[in-house]
Amino acid sequence: MHGGGGTSGDDRYGTGRRRPRRTAKAASITAVAGLVAVGLSMAACSTGGTGSRDEGAARVDETAAAAPSPSSPAAPSGPQSAERVDPIALLKADPKIGERLKDDLKPCVADAYPVDASYGNLTGSAAPDVVVNVMTCGDAVGIGTYVYRKQSDRYENVFMAEDAAVYATIDRGDLVVTKQVYAKGDPVAYPSGEDVITYRWSGNRFTQHDWVHNDYSRAVGDGEAAVEPAPSEPSPS
Repeated sequence: MHGGGGTSGDDRYGTGRRRPRRTAKAASITAVAGLVAVGLSMAACSTGGTGSRDEGAARVDETAAAAPSPSSPAAPSGPQSAERVDPIALLKADPKIGERLKDDLKPCVADAYPVDASYGNLTGSAAPDVVVNVMTCGDAVGIGTYVYRKQSDRYENVFMAEDAAVYATIDRGDLVVTKQVYAKGDPVAYPSGEDVITYRWSGNRFTQHDWVHNDYSRAVGDGEAAVEPAPSEPSPS
């Protein structure tokens, strides 16, 4: 969850959500290889006859100059928090959203709504913009995504997409909307592909900047087919 109430977790990559990129393992291997190379280099310098140790002990003033000053201020890293809003209240009070969706917007369990909220800079406003995604309770299929921009003391709906299997995220100042694409006979959990549309704020509205279509493999997990197996023929008696 990005924020707000909901039932989704990090292990759920169902329809309406972007698939995870498997880069963590490759990055860790690269990092380990780099550490091994540095270790070998240091070992060569300490045992060989042509390394820097031949020059004698390092001077104290050179060592002090190379060491970072403990009093040096850290570089600014930007805001670490955002003003949280109630995404359910935003949706309920939004005049652009139909009454049918508002009536169907109910908690899945207790007071946990199937709603994600993300905060970031999309429109250049002084306050962070809010991206709200609404999903179904059972299979977490996106049914609506909305962007709210703070104007004076209230939030205004500046973007909305009410399609099946739609989900929006903030990516370095861009609004990225993912729509799952289903072919005839596709199970809900396994669409045939996706459209990834990138929007940028221009003037007083979002305009399309980029579009990418991805076709998914028909094999999932450990190579199991995404389609259901055909029923076996009855054995002769």
